[in-house]
Amino acid sequence: MLQHTRRRARAICTKKTLYKRLPILNWLPRYNGQDALGDLVAGITVGLTVIPQSLAYSNVAGLPPQYGLYGSFLGCFIYVIFGSCKDIPMGPTAIISLLTYQTVSHLDSPIPHAILLCFMAGIVELIMGIFGLGFLIDFVSGPVSSGFTSAVALIIVTSQIKDLLGIPAKGSQFIEMWRSIGGLIHQTSAWDATLGASCIALLLILRLLASYKIGPKKEELRTTKHHVVNKIIWLIGTSRNALLVVICGILGWSFQDNSPVRLIGNIPGGMPTVQLPPFGFVKDDNSTVTFIDMLGNLGSGIVVIPLISLMEDIAICKAFANGKSVDATQELIAIGMSNIGNSFVQAFPGTGSLSRSAVNNASGVRTPFGGIYTGVLVILALLFLTPYFSYIPRASLAAIIIAAVIFMVEVKVVRPMWRTKKSDLIPGLGTFIACLVLQLEIGILCGVGINILFILYHAARPKISVEKLKTHHGIEYLMLTPDRCLIFPSVDYVRNLVTKYSRRVESIETPVVIDCSHIYGADFTAATVIEILTKDFAKRGQPLFFYNLKPSVYAVFEGVEPTDFVVYYNQETLDDLLKEKGYVK
Repeated sequence: MLQHTRRRARAICTKKTLYKRLPILNWLPRYNGQDALGDLVAGITVGLTVIPQSLAYSNVAGLPPQYGLYGSFLGCFIYVIFGSCKDIPMGPTAIISLLTYQTVSHLDSPIPHAILLCFMAGIVELIMGIFGLGFLIDFVSGPVSSGFTSAVALIIVTSQIKDLLGIPAKGSQFIEMWRSIGGLIHQTSAWDATLGASCIALLLILRLLASYKIGPKKEELRTTKHHVVNKIIWLIGTSRNALLVVICGILGWSFQDNSPVRLIGNIPGGMPTVQLPPFGFVKDDNSTVTFIDMLGNLGSGIVVIPLISLMEDIAICKAFANGKSVDATQELIAIGMSNIGNSFVQAFPGTGSLSRSAVNNASGVRTPFGGIYTGVLVILALLFLTPYFSYIPRASLAAIIIAAVIFMVEVKVVRPMWRTKKSDLIPGLGTFIACLVLQLEIGILCGVGINILFILYHAARPKISVEKLKTHHGIEYLMLTPDRCLIFPSVDYVRNLVTKYSRRVESIETPVVIDCSHIYGADFTAATVIEILTKDFAKRGQPLFFYNLKPSVYAVFEGVEPTDFVVYYNQETLDDLLKEKGYVK
């Protein structure tokens, strides 16, 4: 045991492992001026996106606006060191913000719980990375992921309706929120609703503008003027959230204390205090909430948020990997370290954002160092701009969120699923409905459960091809070929099929051969059933042979010491075996 530990330690403590776990060591020595320029432009562009998004996602999480900004700078710095994807800027995202809201919103003290949730999510992510548990997201299929993401998008849109209409609606569940909205719809503020609808329309127009190009369709035919104008158009479209916040902030400031729309209100200025996450605290009534109490209050969110964070992060890595492999273990370490660090500056959990990553990529980011510039821009906003954020209308932040997440509803995947495999719609639709009706973590578990049932059914019902063949010497036999492994859910089904097909032949003495070419694995239950099958055939005097059995499977079958268990690997051997049993042409 001690020697194994030493060998393992020597294998880990190598230069190769160091470079693998600290990706910055790979690209930093080659960093040059072109990389710096590309990262600077991309970092600033993403910063203009992340600042308004952070303010908005704080609202989704049910926390004061500054907490979104707290989670948008230190994580960027840490990811530069540990992250393996150049396009990812760490920070709050729509899905994780909603999960945070559902985890802490019902508690008396949501802020300390959200900060501890950030720390614990980081710890879980780091442990998963150390033990290589990134494969767990493989159990979340594409349809389940699409159903979950689409449901989250609708829940987030619903959660922002109250600010869009200027009503004090409450609730954390989809149906609960709509009931509250329905009961208060008569209190709708015309000013808030008009501003919110106008902001959504403007954001959607600017989104389309970002992809608009002037000049010839072919890139090489465009002049320098075309390229400059197109870049300006793209920058305006990409910075639409920042532009909207500035315009609406000026509008809110112009009204001063007589604003007809609801404003964010006072935001504490300056940097957050660097301190340990709250491992317990004293409530206003002098009662103490211990660390164990807080963990109990956070419940399944401690595990669900890391898994969903990884799912989001890996999806982004794959989208921009250009065919390269993605190291899920390293990404777990990166987002884990980022969340642990963020918890020391009073942030709630975050991960990689697809929308910001797309902006980063389109802006020409060269290395993860672009996150440094994004983080610095957020720090400058905290130091100098927070007094002005108080004039931002709540309806405009709601519009930013709605205009962003409506495109997360993955309607476009339904048609391809229907064309390729209709049954894939069942786990996708099941996840979608369950997430809307139940808690999100229960909803995604329902989807995974449905998928597992499908997999088990598929494993329990292998297909068997049936052929009547002849040996080189003209001896007729029945060849049965299962198309997959023999494990406990499927062996009785296979046994029944083999028995049924073997009795359909013209003569009960017709030899039966089971082609094991596709059987790559078996278990004890399979071995026991195979023993029973060989005895059944022996009793009725019908020869049974096993062809091309893998050595590993053979060892499993031999473990129960079956009688009349005959294996062969070529046709000549089959002829000899049949001749021994008295079969002649």
